[in-house]
Amino acid sequence: MPHETLDHLRHLSVQDFATLGLDHLAYIRPIDRNGEPAFSIHAADGSPLSVLAERDIAFAAVRQNDMEPLSVH
Repeated sequence: MPHETLDHLRHLSVQDFATLGLDHLAYIRPIDRNGEPAFSIHAADGSPLSVLAERDIAFAAVRQNDMEPLSVH
C-alpha cells in the first residue's frame, strides 16, 4: 500500500471511518433464522440489508448490486 494511502487512513475522522466502504462493501455472515441456517447481508456500517437462505446467493446478490462481498465468521 502506498505511503500516501496509509497516511490518509491514519488521519480519517470518526465520521469518515464510519462511512468507509459504505457504497462498495457488504458483509455476509451466517445466522440462524427460525432454526434454519441463513446468511445476513449488512452494509459496511453494519446496517442490515437482507437475509437469504444460501451463501452463494447472498454473494451473488451483493455482486449484482456492484458491491464487494466480504465474509464474516
